[in-house]
Formats: sequence, structure tokens, C-alpha cells
Amino acid sequence: MASKQKLRQAIGIFLSFLVVLAYFSPQAQAVRDLPDTLQVRAGELHAVAIGWPFTLSAKGGEMQVLASADESLGVMGSREGDSTLTVSAFGVPVKSVSVTVQPKRTLMPGGQSIGATLHTQGVLVVGTSAFSGAADSPGRLAGLREGDLILAIDGQEVMSASQMTDLIGKHGAEPLHITYSRANSKRQTTLTPVKDAIDGRMRLGLWVRDSTAGVGTLSFYDPSTNRYGALGHAISDIDTGVTLPVREGSILRSTVVGIRRGERGIPGELQGSFLRDQVILGEIRVNNSFGIFGKADTLVNPLYPSGLPVASQANVHTGPATILTTLDGRGVQEYTVEITRVARQNSAAQKSMTIRVTDPELLALTGGIVQGMSGSPILQDGTIVGAVTHVFVNDPTQGYGIFMEWMLQQADGVTI
Repeated sequence: MASKQKLRQAIGIFLSFLVVLAYFSPQAQAVRDLPDTLQVRAGELHAVAIGWPFTLSAKGGEMQVLASADESLGVMGSREGDSTLTVSAFGVPVKSVSVTVQPKRTLMPGGQSIGATLHTQGVLVVGTSAFSGAADSPGRLAGLREGDLILAIDGQEVMSASQMTDLIGKHGAEPLHITYSRANSKRQTTLTPVKDAIDGRMRLGLWVRDSTAGVGTLSFYDPSTNRYGALGHAISDIDTGVTLPVREGSILRSTVVGIRRGERGIPGELQGSFLRDQVILGEIRVNNSFGIFGKADTLVNPLYPSGLPVASQANVHTGPATILTTLDGRGVQEYTVEITRVARQNSAAQKSMTIRVTDPELLALTGGIVQGMSGSPILQDGTIVGAVTHVFVNDPTQGYGIFMEWMLQQADGVTI
């Protein structure tokens, strides 16, 4: 009797060991890592390396489940639509994945150096100060602070800093009804100007800004819609960090005239010239955390004149890749990098991947990723997978990239 009990205990321990072993197996972990939703492009093969004893089946839409030579599984969407993938073990369903097959897209990759000029919607407060005749800033006393966006004075829309100065002068010492925005919330306040004892002008005690300009890199141009995307991150005010809302803006052809090499703790920079002999390439319609977007004239990449397909994030993987960027008069060149990490994101977000520069020439010229390279398209397996966004301050050889599908999603929403 005792021996049978010991046998049952031994079998129980063995089975428990097998369950634990199975739970922590690479195949089981791969199943747990599968996202709840998946987006693929029509005609694009996406590997699902789950392995035995798991199987895949597709229901609805135009999804196909394919077996590859390495015994992993793959799915392919032949036409756009919605499907459901079911993962089973010994015939028992263990996980369900919703799949959206998107239409195949071909874009013209960027890599060209561009200048960007932007005029804000309203006037941005970048500082407050007292002045002769005022013990404190009238603007600060009225509740205004750095980062606020002044939209209107007494119901009249404010378009520029000079117009704002004119409005203040016309009203004299009368109280002004200010409409402003803070953290995307519209607010009201009343502000009474004070005369400057030195020059006699009415002042609010505010430092303001209504425009900015800088250098970046074009990410893509869509010949089918004439839309473009660039930078991979927002144009923000240098003093307040506020993302600048666009009243009007342009992208222009830029010439790289110098490179400040990046070092640990000190970001490098591409120095560009674009304001002297202005060649406007397009309009800026949107500026947000994913880049700048708008309408452009025909733009062609000399290395890929026929364009390249866009990869869904499901097909982006760690390993060798390249970036397209401009460092000198040779124009767009291709440099090797390695994608070291890929984040699976269910909705649009930044920091989709990390990359490391491996190209000897690029490392010699720039030290890695520098300011002005933001927006440089990332290519892998003959597709456009993303764009460079930020550099690691403490390691200029590394940086972040954003999935190209997120940038394309933003561009598709632009009204042109």
C-alpha cells in the first residue's frame, strides 16, 4: 500500500514537473508573447515561431496558415480584411488573436536633409518678467505662465507677436480679456497692461515666440496621395518643451554644411542651410509626437526610385538593417545598423525599436546618431520598417526608432 502511494506521489511530482517545464518552454513563452491583435500587409508573410505541440488555424477573411522549413508557422493575408487566428495544443484552443490585413502600400523612402519652418497657431509664452514701472509681471499676476499659448485678445485672434504688440498698444491701460490654451485646455483671464517707465510703452511682462526653424530628415513620400512624413517626433519649443501647434509651415531643401560629431553625454548635430536660397518642397499641416506631416510636390529617392513596400510591425525583427540619410554633398546614402530590440505595440506609440549604428563610415563621420538625422528611414528585408527618432545621450551609437506604420497612419489623416 505504501509503495503504491509513493508511486502515485512520484507520478504526481513528475507530471507537475512536466507542467512547469511546459509552461516555461520556449514554445509556451512564444504563445504568451503573441499579441491579442495583429496587423499585417496583404501578401506579407509573418512568422509565428510557436512550435510543437501548438498549431495555428485561421477563421474568416483571407488569412492562410503556412508551414515553413524550420517547423515554425507563418501566416499570410492575401487580401485586406479581418480574420481570427486560433492557437491550439493537442486540439484544445489556448489563445485567440484578431488579425487585420491591411492593403499593400509602396512609399518613396526619404533620407533627404530638409529644413522646417513653422509659425504657431497663437503666440507661445516662453517666459515672464518684471520691468521698470511694474513690481511684477502683469502676465504672471494674471495667471499666465511658460508654455501657455495666447490665442485671442478681446475676441480677436492673435496671429503673431507683432500683431499682439499692436493690439496691446491700441488698448492702452484698459484690461484685456485673454483667451489662452494650457495642456490643450482653453482658458480665460483678464490682464491689465502696465506702462514701461523707460520707453512709455504698454507691456504685459511676457516673453513670447511665434515661429521656429530647424533641420531634420524626410522619412517618406507617398506618390499616391502626395503626403509626406518627416522627423519621427514633434517640433517642440526649445525653452518650454511644448509641441508647437501649426498655423502655417513649410519644408525646404536643405544642404548639410557641417557635422558636429556626437560624443558620450554630448549629442552631435548636422548643420544645415536652407533659408538663403529657399526651395519649398511642401507644406506642414500637422506637428505632433510622431513627426511633421503634410502635402508635398513629387519627391524621388535616387537609391530607390521605384519606392519600397511598407512593412507592418509584425514583420520587423532584430538583426541587420540600414538607414538612409544625408551627411554631405553626395546626397542620400545608405548606412548599416542593427535593430537590437522591437516593442510590440497595439496602438500608435513612440520608441518602437532600438537601433545601433554599425557602419564604419557613419561612425567615423558622426559618432553615430546626431541631431538632424531624426526621420531617417530604417530599411529591413527590402521594406521600410521605421524612422530614426532619438539618440541615446550617453551612447550616440544607439537610438530609438518608430514603426513606419505609425507615421503612415498619421499622414493618412492629414487633410490636403
